[in-house]
Amino acid sequence: MTEGDEPKVAKVIELIGSSPNGWDDAAANAVKEAAKTVSNIKGVYLKECTAKVKNDRIVEYRSVVKISFVVERES
Repeated sequence: MTEGDEPKVAKVIELIGSSPNGWDDAAANAVKEAAKTVSNIKGVYLKECTAKVKNDRIVEYRSVVKISFVVERES
């Protein structure tokens, strides 16, 4: 097996992003924060959307996401 043919392994982590602007922004914030410590992010799955309500208004949008990334092997 050559180096380029090595099987790849992916890992999935679950995060909750938040935003005052919307669920898409909350999901984007989760990916942005994950990218600070995780390399090779390949996909994001939006699992759930929730919101915090105050005085009959949504004040915070929350997106539960699963982020997948390729696990790098040490040489």
